[in-house]
Amino acid sequence: MAALQTPSAVPKPPKWQIYLAFAAIYIIWGSTYLGIRFTNETIPPFLMSGLRFVIAGTCLYLYARIVNKAKAPTWPNVKAATIVALLLILIGNGGVAYAELTIPSSIAALLIATSPVWVVLLGWLFFGNARPNSRTVIGLTLGLAGMVVLIGPGQLTGHALDMVGLGIIIISTIGWTVGSLYSSVAKTLAPPLIHTALQMLAGGFFLLITAALRGEVASFHVEQVSLKSWLAFGYLIVFGSLVGFNAYSWLIRVVPPSQASTYAYVNPLVAVILGWLFGGEAITWQMLLAGAFILPGVILILRAKAKTSKPQVVPEEAT
Repeated sequence: MAALQTPSAVPKPPKWQIYLAFAAIYIIWGSTYLGIRFTNETIPPFLMSGLRFVIAGTCLYLYARIVNKAKAPTWPNVKAATIVALLLILIGNGGVAYAELTIPSSIAALLIATSPVWVVLLGWLFFGNARPNSRTVIGLTLGLAGMVVLIGPGQLTGHALDMVGLGIIIISTIGWTVGSLYSSVAKTLAPPLIHTALQMLAGGFFLLITAALRGEVASFHVEQVSLKSWLAFGYLIVFGSLVGFNAYSWLIRVVPPSQASTYAYVNPLVAVILGWLFGGEAITWQMLLAGAFILPGVILILRAKAKTSKPQVVPEEAT
């Protein structure tokens, strides 16, 4: 999902609605990693992701145009959304789906939790953002240390993780960050709902083209898809892409950015627990040690940024 431009303030809603929205982005977005793993069992990753985003993007576009009466996008709107889609949807989401063929969903979530680290570093180096202060530097150090622990020597777990899969997740996280930072400075974006729908549609077509080039379309047989994969696929479309996005886009209107940003260190915990409970994934000392570095680092970074008015960056699997 794209980085969103924070809308104007709206009246304070009842607390139960706020709590429900937080529960949605905490649990639903934390569960998408396991959902991807379940779809990967019988649906090729790029084909699954492409269909998911084309369907979700079509639904969101129709909702924005018919229900919200949004204006049709201009060509500059489409061009900007296509650039963002290449980075966020194809490289970001597509890379994660492919990497989860060999990487446990819990470890993928922990690595992606370093997104705020990349936002600060790349935003400062290439997008003219402020130089990191002392608290942010400590957070960066902790986050990067946690990443080193997680992808480090296999002696910590007794077996080595797939380095290609780990590398793809890191590249996809960086691609997602660059796309989000570009969204925050681009001048030709459509209104949020239309922009996100365009992103999904363009990204979905990129993913389907990639699937065709990799032979996923030719080798795919619908009758071989398991019920678990179908259910996970539907869950990713309805809850991961549509419900989760709408909950977040509403939440950032009614609570401080520092509170809305707490998804960044709750989602990995949810992903680890769900991967252990329902996916048979082990919780290792290496993961716990990496989390002990990454999560406090993310908290420090987000708290240091809480006083700024920069747009929020939606987490990589929050679509």
